[in-house]
Amino acid sequence: MSHFEKILVANRGEIAIRVMRACRELGIETVAIYSKPDQNALHVKYADEAFCVGEAHPSTSYLNQARIVEIAKKSGAEAIHPGYGFLAENHRFARLVESEGLIFIGPHWRTIEAMGSKIGSKRMMKKAGVPVLPGTEEGTTPEKAAMVAEEIGYPVIVKASAGGGGIGMHIVDDARALTAAIEAGQRIAQSAFGDATVFIEKYLVRPRHIEFQVLADANGHTLHLFDRECSIQRRHQKLVEEAPCPIMTPELRDRMSKSAVRVAKTAGYTNAGTVEFLYSEGSYFFMEMNTRLQVEHTITEAITGIDIVKQQLAIAAGKDIPFDQEDVTIRGAAIECRINAEDPLQNFQADPGKIVRYRSPGGPGIRLDSGIHMGYSIPVLYDSLIAKLTAWGMDRPEAIQRMRRAISEYVILGVRTTLPLHLALMHHPKFIKGATHTHFLKDEGVMETLPRYVREDETRMATLAASLKQGKEVVAITAAVNAYLAARQQGGNSGK
Repeated sequence: MSHFEKILVANRGEIAIRVMRACRELGIETVAIYSKPDQNALHVKYADEAFCVGEAHPSTSYLNQARIVEIAKKSGAEAIHPGYGFLAENHRFARLVESEGLIFIGPHWRTIEAMGSKIGSKRMMKKAGVPVLPGTEEGTTPEKAAMVAEEIGYPVIVKASAGGGGIGMHIVDDARALTAAIEAGQRIAQSAFGDATVFIEKYLVRPRHIEFQVLADANGHTLHLFDRECSIQRRHQKLVEEAPCPIMTPELRDRMSKSAVRVAKTAGYTNAGTVEFLYSEGSYFFMEMNTRLQVEHTITEAITGIDIVKQQLAIAAGKDIPFDQEDVTIRGAAIECRINAEDPLQNFQADPGKIVRYRSPGGPGIRLDSGIHMGYSIPVLYDSLIAKLTAWGMDRPEAIQRMRRAISEYVILGVRTTLPLHLALMHHPKFIKGATHTHFLKDEGVMETLPRYVREDETRMATLAASLKQGKEVVAITAAVNAYLAARQQGGNSGK
């Protein structure tokens, strides 16, 4: 098969649109699926065809495997792209797609199954010579965990073997809290993943989260697209990512990239994937492999010029990767901010609702991946991510400057968002220096400075809303930006 004629995208929002854009450039027709609340969503309007997949709850819509495959066959689609989230790393779904004579745009279901087990994948990589954190190699009991924890030393972290997104994780500082953490982790793992297996490993206090994007075709041609830093997180979920990692040296990149490629080859990997490491004090450790397209693929595309989604489609169609490792180079730096419909002052509580006014940023070096529009109502039942804002510059300082400017131009009225938090981060002295770690929000005073940035954002939005009531939209946008700049100037140098 040289290429696909029609693809179903088994997802929603910005990632569905991202995949469809690649398809449109390649002349491939697209099929969207949507739940009833999403019938007016942007991805539905963008696709060539769209089918209702079920009711609002994900279990009856975006997770309805049989119905999705039924729609794919009915529409004449040859392949299914899962995006990320929902069914993207579900080996049963990938197996079902294959069994129905369709192509799953991702790795083989056996690879997804093998890498979906944190315990099994760690064991596999340890045998392959990839550094892993010490801990229990099998599903653990409180008694076994206590013995291992004493051996490797506290603190340790309890993790769900089948988990992701920080669900079921518990940090344990001493032996007294270990049993309760394991039992809680098992309950949460069973409820969230249908698998109560948990394990413990050594907990690094202030590590950096560094990952490598990899590509592999069916003929064993495996390479990497360099590194990303993903240490700015809340509740173990990423908020800001950048490429390349600001502390990366040629020697460290050589070692880590070779490990990343070894992980992919050991797993028999095909298509696009991401190998994630924790880095601390000169050492790095394999954490997991994400067997799908990553949210933050945009920054890798920005610094390499390689369209990762197009590569996914080509590999799934049986084509070889058309370039070698030495052909991939880094140009400049890129930062991605995940804009969520959340109130960062209220412990990141989701704030779904109707977008009453919307204006996206633009200009040099700015990319916006979004699935919302003015008048769109953000549903309660789905992820709070509403847009990904990417800024590219010839170097990291320019990327930061462009991100600040883009945030000042971004207008979202109707829901609270994480835009003020991202602005606070872009002005934080330690972020500017690249001195980040996975506890940055909590340990570096970011949340203490946040109210100031929230007030500035509210002033900007209030000025905009007042001008809009007078029907002066162009004037309103200018006034909003001016209000922001005035607030920044009054703040002096304290946030710079």
